[in-house]
Amino acid sequence: MHDNVRHASGFTVIGNHLAQHRGLSLVALGLAVHIQSLPAGAKVGIKVLAGRFPESETRIAAALRELEATGYLHRSRVRLPDGRVVTRTVSYNRPGAEAPAPTIPRQRAGRAAAPAAPAAPAAPASPVPPRAPAPATERPPPTSVPLPAPVHGPAPTARTAPPPPLPQPREAVPELHRAAAAILADLRRHAPQLVLSERDVLALTPGVATWLERDAHPDTVRQALVTDLPFPLKHPAKLLRHRVTTLLPPPLPGTQELAPVRSGVLVIPLQNCDTCDRAFRSRHPGHCRGCRPDLPTAA
Repeated sequence: MHDNVRHASGFTVIGNHLAQHRGLSLVALGLAVHIQSLPAGAKVGIKVLAGRFPESETRIAAALRELEATGYLHRSRVRLPDGRVVTRTVSYNRPGAEAPAPTIPRQRAGRAAAPAAPAAPAAPASPVPPRAPAPATERPPPTSVPLPAPVHGPAPTARTAPPPPLPQPREAVPELHRAAAAILADLRRHAPQLVLSERDVLALTPGVATWLERDAHPDTVRQALVTDLPFPLKHPAKLLRHRVTTLLPPPLPGTQELAPVRSGVLVIPLQNCDTCDRAFRSRHPGHCRGCRPDLPTAA
């Protein structure tokens, strides 16, 4: 039974093809109804929707993909006049149906037809020409919102030069390669979109092995690869190759590089002279100033 009251304002018309869709989840149905009830120009990004509803960003992203697959949403990348590239979302209340041609509103049609109603007799010629009627002011439809032009050509971040080579370890250690392959294969447990093929794992293993060779902890490597992933992620192997190459940490410094600094000046260590056993300051062992064979005082 339904106890319905007719809405006079503040309502959205939803077709049964959406409300009773058998291929969409409840989250996707709810998002479709919510998006169709918003005015044109409203923000419907994943983070905005996650802040509005209790569902997580992962569930909302999956629901948006469902709506895209069934034709209720279309997302495209567009460039704004200030140069920024954003995502434009178009919501369809009836996928596959063409929008009707724009018609003249009734109010304007009535005003235009009003002067032609009375049949006036033909007036004699007058020396003063009749005044032309003022053109009607065209008002844009209430739902028309200027949309930015679609992006043509490569995005501002598109790569024009060949990518840098993948890092290679100095020594081929089987243990490092096995650990690197395990880290790559295990990434899909932490980020489901990072599903790699065996070929991709074999190709990226030397780069991750270089991280491990430089004493990077496996958790550090995993955090650098799965943090802040873009959406949608179309090429996970290319993204991981880029991060493995560009985020590679430098080798750990040695004891000489980590010498203590006092008052902002590097403290040079003490050495014992190989000839007289006298202490002198130098970064390398050898002879003191008085015992150097290349000085004239030692001759």
